Amino acid sequence: MSLAYAVVHGDTPDVFVAEDLDTLHRVLALEVVAATPGATLSVLRQEEIRAALLEERWGDAVVAWMEATDSVIDVYGSGLQVWSARRFAEREITGLELQLRPLFNDALS
Repeated sequence: MSLAYAVVHGDTPDVFVAEDLDTLHRVLALEVVAATPGATLSVLRQEEIRAALLEERWGDAVVAWMEATDSVIDVYGSGLQVWSARRFAEREITGLELQLRPLFNDALS
């Protein structure tokens, strides 16, 4: 399973994970953007961000917030792999398969 994720840069980076990109944008809008005190933004930016949130244009709200705060959020639509013991139990790696991995390439020649 591959999940969407985002890293909100700061003194201590925050990581958010969701099942898809649309859900991730909504999480960022609610947990990061809407958590920003309005007084820290210009009136124009407040109105722009509030309108995007109320219209459920989550991605637009996040972009406007980043521009208004000079903050950086790296968003990845997929690629975060979820590993579990069950996943390995379903497909046991044999010694031969392990030896075909790149680390062993030079040992086979």
